[in-house]
Amino acid sequence: MKKILLCCSAGMSTSTLVKKMTDHARKTGLDWTIEAMSLQEAKSVVNEWDIVMVGPQVSYALGDLTKLTSKPVEVIPANIYALAKAKEACEMAQRMLG
Repeated sequence: MKKILLCCSAGMSTSTLVKKMTDHARKTGLDWTIEAMSLQEAKSVVNEWDIVMVGPQVSYALGDLTKLTSKPVEVIPANIYALAKAKEACEMAQRMLG
């Protein structure tokens, strides 16, 4: 099982994307746990996740997060995030997972 963390300012604005990604992952047979949390929460647990996907509204924290872990950390493109495009977000996660 792969663990995917989505990080935003309060941990709530990503909930729609998390739900859609979880549904898409299940439909395509991916064994993933996907959760969202605030930037502050994420900083304390970042190494417990396989990848960290950062909401565009907190893209300023990319440098801080990458300093805290050797795991892949990337900003979710605004067009994927804002429209909650699950397929594209899952494709991004798959690429990040290698």
